[in-house]
Amino acid sequence: MPFVTKLTLESGDRHLLEDVVTTIKEAAARKGVELKGPHPHPPVDKRVPQLKSLVDDGAHFQPWAYTVYTRTIEIVGHDEFARSVAERDIPKEVHVSAEIEQRSQTT
Repeated sequence: MPFVTKLTLESGDRHLLEDVVTTIKEAAARKGVELKGPHPHPPVDKRVPQLKSLVDDGAHFQPWAYTVYTRTIEIVGHDEFARSVAERDIPKEVHVSAEIEQRSQTT
């Protein structure tokens, strides 16, 4: 039963995110690794309120607004490659999370 490693990469910097995903895709192609994706998700707009002082006296600045971009990649089998991707020195602006699932093969 093969293991499938699902990587979710998120960043507010779309171009940097695309660079990281492209680097992973190119490395997978060189090693002959089965890779599904990257699957883009719709961008999510976030808004964060900002207080004018440390005391919550009701005064606020305009909310800080930013967009988060997400891509998912599935690595089928190739546990060593999946581990090497997870251990890469990825820029701190890109958040990476990994899920590992063991799938049964259907005949």
